[in-house]
Amino acid sequence: MTTRTESAPKLDPVIEDKAQLIAYFAGGEKPPERWRIGTEHEKFVYARADHHAPSYAEPGGIRDLLDGLTAYGWRPVEEGGNVIAMTGADGAISLEPAGQFELSGAPLDNLHETCAETARHLSQVKEVGDRLGLGFLGLGFWPDKTRAELPVMPKGRYGIMRAHMPRVGSLGLDMMLRTCTIQTNLDYASEADMVRKFRVGLALQPLATALFANSPFTEGRPNGFLSFRSHIWTDTDPARTGMLPFVFEDGFGYERYADYALDVPMYFVYRDGRYIDAAGLSFRDFLKGELSVLPGEKPRVSDWADHLSTAFPEVRLKTFLEMRGADGGPWGRICALPALWVGLLYDGAALDAAWDLVKGWSLAERQALRDAVPVEGLRARLPGGGTLLDLGREALAISSEGLKARARLNGAGDDERGYLDPLRQVIADGRTPAELLLARYEGEWAGDIGRIYEEMSF
Repeated sequence: MTTRTESAPKLDPVIEDKAQLIAYFAGGEKPPERWRIGTEHEKFVYARADHHAPSYAEPGGIRDLLDGLTAYGWRPVEEGGNVIAMTGADGAISLEPAGQFELSGAPLDNLHETCAETARHLSQVKEVGDRLGLGFLGLGFWPDKTRAELPVMPKGRYGIMRAHMPRVGSLGLDMMLRTCTIQTNLDYASEADMVRKFRVGLALQPLATALFANSPFTEGRPNGFLSFRSHIWTDTDPARTGMLPFVFEDGFGYERYADYALDVPMYFVYRDGRYIDAAGLSFRDFLKGELSVLPGEKPRVSDWADHLSTAFPEVRLKTFLEMRGADGGPWGRICALPALWVGLLYDGAALDAAWDLVKGWSLAERQALRDAVPVEGLRARLPGGGTLLDLGREALAISSEGLKARARLNGAGDDERGYLDPLRQVIADGRTPAELLLARYEGEWAGDIGRIYEEMSF
C-alpha cells in the first residue's frame, strides 16, 4: 500500500471542483515512447530459526531489516519516529500491515530493466536477511499463520483500516495481514487508450489470477482454493472491490471513474504527519468543505491520490493503470507478470487481438469467471465454451507477439519474450502453481507444511 510523505503546499493545490479530479487522471497521459513499466512485489518475512513472523521492534526484526538496507543507498522515511519505508533509485520499499515487505519499483523502459531491478532488490534483502537470520517467502497467503500470530506495523493508516475492516466484510483483516501480491503498473496515451487497456485488463484479470494462483493453504492445511488471496477480495469491502461493470458501459472514461472513486467511502486524511480517522465518510462532503473531521477544509490533490489508493478493484486507475489480480510468488513470476501485461497492452495489434478474445462476454459472464477462478483456476469455464487454460494459450501467444513487436533487446540481443517462460510452463503443465504445491503437500511433504519454507523461499 502507498506510503505517504509530506507534500509542499505549493505543489499540492486545493481541489475546488470535480474537474480537478478528472484532470488528475488526464495528467497521467504519456506518448507511447514515454510509456514505462512499474512492478510491485511483496514477500513474507520469517525468522529462519522457528519460522515466526518478526515484529517491527524485536532484535533482528523488520526495523533492523529496513536499517540494514541503508548500506545500499536506501533513504529512510519516518512516521511517528519510526522508519516505515525507504526510498532510492529503484523506487520505494514499504511495509504491509503485518510486515510483508514490498518493493514498488521505479518506472522503467523495458522488462530487462525490470528484472534487473528485481534481482538487485532480492539480492540486497537476502544479504541483510542472512545477517539477521531472516528468510523471505514467495506465496499469495501465509500458509501456516493465524491472524493472532502476526505482528502489526506502526503505520497510522493501518490502525484505522484494521478498526474499519470488520464493519464491512469478514476477510478484510486477512487481506491486510496474510496476503502478498505481484502488481504491474502501466501507462496510457489518452482517455480512449486508458479505456481500451482498462477493459482488456479487467476482462483478462481472472486469467492472471489463474496463472499466478499460489495460495492453497491456510493455517497449515489446504483451504479448498487455488487462490485464496483472490477469494479474500470477495468479502473485504464491496464498496471498494470488484470487477467494476461500469467500465464496459458506453461513455466510460475519466469522469465515470472519478464518480466511482467519490462514492468509495474514505479511510483517512493525512495532516501534519498523522492520519485522521475518516472511515466511512464521504469524499463528496470533503469536496464541499463539509467533512466532519475537518470542517471547513477542502481536499488537496494529495488527498485525492491517497483516496484513490484505498479503492481495491481488480484493475485500478491512478495516473496509470494497475493490474492487481496476481498472487505473490517466486522470482521468475515477478518478471512474468509485467511481461504478460506489457505484451498484451503496449502493442496496438496485440491490444486489439486481446480485446477480440473477450469483447463478446456479458457482464454476468465476466463476473461468473471471476467468481469461479479462485477455486477452479485454469479449469474455470469460459463464456461460450472452453476453459481458462485454452484462453491462456491464446493470450500468451498474443502477448509474445506484442513483446516481439516492441523489440526491446538486452546486451545479448534477446528481446523480452523469454520472461513469459514461467507462464508457458504453467500452460504446458495445465496446472496452476497452487496445484503443484498441493501435490507436494499430499505427496513428498506428507502433510508437513513446514516444507514450504524450503521450497518457496527466495
